[in-house]
Amino acid sequence: MSDIAKAFVGAKIHDGRTIYVDHALVVGKGDVLSLRPRDSLPQGCPTEVLQGGTIMPGFVDLQVNGGGGLMFNDDQSVAALRTIAQAHRATGTAAILPTLITDTAERTRRAIDAVEKAIAERVGGIVGIHLEGPHLSVARKGAHDPNLIRTMTDEDLAILLGAADRLPNVMVTLAPESASCAQIKELSDAGIVVSLGHTDADFATCMDAFDAGARCVTHLFNAMSQMGSREPGLVGATLMRDDVHAGLIADGIHVHPATIRAALAACGGSERIFLVTDAMATAGSSIQTFSINGRDVFRKDQRLTLADGTLAGADLEMPRAIAVMRDQVGDSETQALRRATSAPTALLREPGDLGRLAQGLENAVHCSDDFTSINRLHIDEPALAER
Repeated sequence: MSDIAKAFVGAKIHDGRTIYVDHALVVGKGDVLSLRPRDSLPQGCPTEVLQGGTIMPGFVDLQVNGGGGLMFNDDQSVAALRTIAQAHRATGTAAILPTLITDTAERTRRAIDAVEKAIAERVGGIVGIHLEGPHLSVARKGAHDPNLIRTMTDEDLAILLGAADRLPNVMVTLAPESASCAQIKELSDAGIVVSLGHTDADFATCMDAFDAGARCVTHLFNAMSQMGSREPGLVGATLMRDDVHAGLIADGIHVHPATIRAALAACGGSERIFLVTDAMATAGSSIQTFSINGRDVFRKDQRLTLADGTLAGADLEMPRAIAVMRDQVGDSETQALRRATSAPTALLREPGDLGRLAQGLENAVHCSDDFTSINRLHIDEPALAER
């Protein structure tokens, strides 16, 4: 009797690192996933033939502000997190860091509490938290409320360190103008991913922050000091460090494809540049307006803006970001898929099986060749139980 519950064939398979052709994704005992050449499958084993496309691990998105019509800033509850995660799961994303943008200390505490409860209740897709602010630079605030931006205090530091003790993964975006190198080191030593962003800091200051333990940059090129002829800024510091990762909003709006191409060339094509959606309440929803800290955000032509035209997050889902990287930037399909699977997972303290095909069909998706269609893979429970 075959130990195969089901084999999926007829599509390319990306395991988080490499694309395989003429292979099968095999579901075996204990819902363990494996790859084997299609012609090595035992005769008569249960098989589903897919019509092209690519099987891959579910995407991992480290910057998700909302979805399903909800913003995390508006509702720090398990129910809201479930709605947001489900909205992104429908677009192929298996895991998110729900992201609280600049807000009060009380809402920060509530957000941490909600994520802890969601993980305890096994809400699918919630693997930690991303706190984007409030320790940013007003000069590069973007859509963040300047009245809530502040330097990091001992109390703020304690809240963040407490979150690291309670949650598997914590990411914090800060500006080095608003946090000391000593604070950055303490956060990093506690296992927190410290990411520089919304900063006007010069090259030397950013390099000092990296040396202190910051190892990521939030939405590269956006809301940060740019690279100039005499001052490289955060962009220049990021591109010259081979130990620093950077999130990227690849919607063709936030960053020009040619600029992305230049950044990849500067990094030797390195996958330390990974994809994020910076998604807002509009993800998985038809809503046309919502609010951030009492300010209206408008959705039009795949842009989200405040009334003054300032970009406010992105109207983006991960499959479109991958398509932009492949079709407009010129990234290889293998590399583009890595940027949405194994590359962001490499930053997590507790990645588990994310970003690779290892166990559980719930963490695998099937995408059409143009990335406009996302489907889950299914197997009958009785068939799995018999194995």
